[in-house]
This record gives sequence, structure tokens and C-alpha cells, in this order.
Amino acid sequence: MTTLLQSCLFLLVLSNFLLLATRRVPGMTRLTALQGLLLAALLLSLDHALLAGAVLLIKGMLLPGMLWRTQKRLPADALVCPTRRVGLGVLAGMAGLIFSIWLEGRLVMPLGLYPQLLLPTGLATLFCGLILIVGRIKAITQVIGYLVAENGIFLLGVPLMTTGTVWFELALLLDVFVAVFVMGIAINHISDSFASIDVARFRSLRD
Repeated sequence: MTTLLQSCLFLLVLSNFLLLATRRVPGMTRLTALQGLLLAALLLSLDHALLAGAVLLIKGMLLPGMLWRTQKRLPADALVCPTRRVGLGVLAGMAGLIFSIWLEGRLVMPLGLYPQLLLPTGLATLFCGLILIVGRIKAITQVIGYLVAENGIFLLGVPLMTTGTVWFELALLLDVFVAVFVMGIAINHISDSFASIDVARFRSLRD
């Protein structure tokens, strides 16, 4: 089980950098589904079978499915991100990972609370999600960044499940599901009303 846990954490870090390096939204959506699958496998390795099933259903299937449905209604040029933002995002992600590893050695935690590499992986995933939200200009990529950041928060909360916070995690998942549902509807309305879903262009809107 320890090997499975470490493998999931390594693949999560790798998927974070692939998300930052990917320009096309369909590829980012597939990586988001992969992260949901990896989180479910990680929970299974920690003997949280019920929560693993819920995570697989919501993060691995429902949320990526909603993103796929939203993408089908968008024009093709809305699904490609500018190149110049991708390189900066990868560099920022590497800096976030280095900072997370450095921070792990500085934080004082109860002995054995976090399995090896879980804390820096959770922090790095959170940082990568924030980088996607701030660095990308398409509304749908910011939704994906929101999901990735929530995956990082979820990872940081995994060691606390044994103290009875499992229902808090399930409630958080439900909140994310509702938030993505609402944002998907908002993107559809923006796409119907305007020629672009670049959030940078919204600054030119006037009453």
C-alpha cells in the first residue's frame, strides 16, 4: 500500500506540471479526470474505500463530464491558451514545488501525521491550481484551476480523516460539484452573449 501511495503522489505532481504545460482545454480536462482517479487510488491505499468511491464518482467522472459538456458548446479557438503564459506557468509551478518541499522541513507537525511526500504534494497541487486561476485568461481554464486547487486542499485534509472529518470532506466535494455546475452554466451564457470567453476582455465592458 505504501508503494501505491507514493506512486499516486508522484503521478499527481507529474500531472500538475502537465496541466501547466498543456495549452488545449480537452487535454487539461483529461488530466483533471486523471487527478480524480489518482486521489481515489490514494484513498484506497489508506483504507478509505467509501470515500474513494465518492471521489472517483465526483472528481473522476462527474466534474470532468460537466467540463466536456461545456466544451462542446464553445468555439474551437476558445479551447486553446496563449503560448507565452504556459512557459511562465511551468516555471511558477516548479518554484511552488521547491517552496513546498522547503516548507515541509520548517513546519512543526505531529509525528507520523502526514505520510512521506503527501504534504509537499498537496501544497504544490494547491499552488498549481492558483497559478492556473491567475495565469490563464479563459474562463473554462480558471474553472479547471479551481478544481486543481481543491484537489490540493483535499490532499492536505486526507490525514485528518481518521479524526472524524470525513463528512467535512464529503460536504466540500458537494460544494465543489455545485460550484462547477454553476460556473459551467455561466460559461455557456458568456459564450452565447460574447464572441470570446477571455476574462481579460471583460475589463472593456461598460454599463
